[in-house]
Amino acid sequence: MAKQKKIEPLVGDQLLTKVKELENRSKEEKAKECGYYTVTKNGVQRVNMMKFLNALIDAEGIQLDSSPSVNGRGGRSASYRISVQSNGNLLIGSAYTKQMNLKPGDEFIITLGKKHIRLKQVDSEDEEIEATA
Repeated sequence: MAKQKKIEPLVGDQLLTKVKELENRSKEEKAKECGYYTVTKNGVQRVNMMKFLNALIDAEGIQLDSSPSVNGRGGRSASYRISVQSNGNLLIGSAYTKQMNLKPGDEFIITLGKKHIRLKQVDSEDEEIEATA
């Protein structure tokens, strides 16, 4: 079986234009043509209708939430509490890294105290920004 190349899902005006071009097709076919599907291990295409419909809502500029969240995508708000995971790791969620404008590759120095963990961000100019967990 030839492997199909997955296309990147369309968004915004490109999505709206493509959906109008496909007006005589089913919603599942429109979603597939616009890239809203995944391919299983067996090579079967599964339509991700929820992502497709959400992308259409976003492309139309329809605001469903009464109060947009800080990160613009809804979800949970930051509680400023984390738990040790079953594998022993501490995970600092994206809500916190976005709030501090952290980027992939940012480095920290970890200092362990008696009842705290301190992270000091190492800036490219040797400037340190403190974050205490």
